[in-house]
Order: sequence, then C-alpha cells, then structure tokens
Amino acid sequence: MLLTEVPGNPVPEGALAGFLDTSDGARLRYARFPATGSPLKGTVTVLQGRAEFIEKYFEVIRELQQRGFHVVAFDWRGQGGSSRHAGDPLRGHVRDFAEYRRDLDAILSEIVLAQCPGPHFALAHSTGGAILLSHTERLRTRFARAVLTSPLVGLLDAGWREGLAYSAARWLCRLGLGRLFIPGGTGLLTSDYADNRQTSDAARFERMNAVVRARPDLGVGSPTNAWLAATGRTLLSFRSIDFGPSVHLPLLILAAGADRIVSTPATEELATRMKAAAFLAVPGARHEILMEADVYRDQFWAAFDAFVPGSD
Repeated sequence: MLLTEVPGNPVPEGALAGFLDTSDGARLRYARFPATGSPLKGTVTVLQGRAEFIEKYFEVIRELQQRGFHVVAFDWRGQGGSSRHAGDPLRGHVRDFAEYRRDLDAILSEIVLAQCPGPHFALAHSTGGAILLSHTERLRTRFARAVLTSPLVGLLDAGWREGLAYSAARWLCRLGLGRLFIPGGTGLLTSDYADNRQTSDAARFERMNAVVRARPDLGVGSPTNAWLAATGRTLLSFRSIDFGPSVHLPLLILAAGADRIVSTPATEELATRMKAAAFLAVPGARHEILMEADVYRDQFWAAFDAFVPGSD
C-alpha cells in the first residue's frame, strides 16, 4: 500500500495514490482524495513543509473533504515517499528551489488540473509556503486563492546571523560540501515531545512519530548545505522592495504567535507589502498550526472558512 496508516491516523476515505515522474527524473508520491461533504467547493492542493509526508496531513485532509473539497497531497522530492537526491537518503537535499517548483508544476499539470474539479486552492505550510511565494507569478493563473501557515520567509531571531549562515552554506557548496548535513545536522528521524518546537499538542506530535516508526523510509533528517544555500537565495529574494507588490495571487497568511522556527515579525512585514494578502497571527500557537491543539486549530479553520472559496 502506498499510504501508511497507524492507530488514530487512518487513511482518508476514497484515497487514490500513485507516483509521478518529473521532467528531470524525480519520482513524486502523490495522493488524491474525493470530497465527502457537500456542496462541492473545488480542490485544495496541500503543499507540505520540509521533512513532512502525506500521512502527516490525514486529519487535515479529512477535514477538507468534509467541507466539500477534493484534496491533492504529495511529497516534495527528497522527502516522504518521493525519490531522494543525495547518496544518504536521510539528508534533506535540493540544489535550488527551482526543483521544488518543477515538482509543483508537474503535480498541477498531470494531477490537479487534469483530474480534479475547480476552482483550485492551495494550502501551504512553512517551506511549502516559501515555494508557493517564489512561484506566484505562474500560480496566480492556476490557483484562485492560497492559504499559508507559518510560511518560511525568515529564520527566527536570526538577525545578522541569518545572512552569515546563508553565506557559509554557499561557500561550503563551492568547496564541494553541498551534500553534507548543515553544521550540527543529524539523521535523526524522531524526537521527544519535550524537545519539540512544532506543537504543544502531545497526541498529534506522537502520532507523527508513530508514522515514522512504522515507515522509517518516509522520514528525513537535517537539511544539507545546498538546501540551506537554496533557501537563503529564495528568502533573500522576498526582501526585495519590488517583491510584495508583484504578488497578485490572493493570499491568507497565518503566523504562529509562539513560533520558534520561523520569524513571525518577518512574515507580518512581508504581508504588509502585499496588496493581495491578509495577515492573521494565532497567539500562543507553535510553528505547526495545523498540528496544534484544537484551541489554535479552531482559529485556523474559522479563518480558512471565511477566505476559501470566498467571493469574487
């Protein structure tokens, strides 16, 4: 079976899963799920964060199905059930975000737009949000609206150290060390709840660990130097004075008030430069709002329901 379920995390109803090959040879695992509620509202494509996998979003997928949406989810190259770049499959590795954009274009062309009903919407988390933001000029003709949770637009409280980290990663790549873990990185796939920065909900956190224990091949460790350098190029492009006004895809951006991974102030600052974006902070929530406690998730769904599909 292409999708893995564990106790408390069943495969959503009607799942159809498969693999899709991209033009440059990556093999992507994807799944699509029919709406279970009515009226039918279109299709939501889920753009996961770094080191995530389809199974992590089963609960979210069911909630979207119940709202009347078809859902498409997929694993980016280098993680989950998709093909891996580096010799060590535990390293989260890409050379450039153009590779991620190629993944998204393939999924949209071959699966979403070809097989699923419109209108089309995106739900993107963290790195998925950064990928979407870097591709909005093309995506504005494909998605009617997009919702971003904790998008990766800046590292938490990095300040001047952020630019230094990106510069160091670029130099390490020039020295032929791009495929190595970032300094301090490891191949660990799971962590203890007490040490996590993703969510305050212990049950949902342990559910993620349970999936990785059942399918270790879905997990991935720390990113490589090349991944960090690619991330730096993308995030620094968002700082351009022309970037915000150039985004015409309607966006709802939700930031986690207690995020310890990405910078909420940087997210808000970027949103203020976008004429087509609305910004909402969820006080007290950690980075993974969709995997958080219900008190935070309820705020997300209230905002989502008000924005999608929305009125023209």
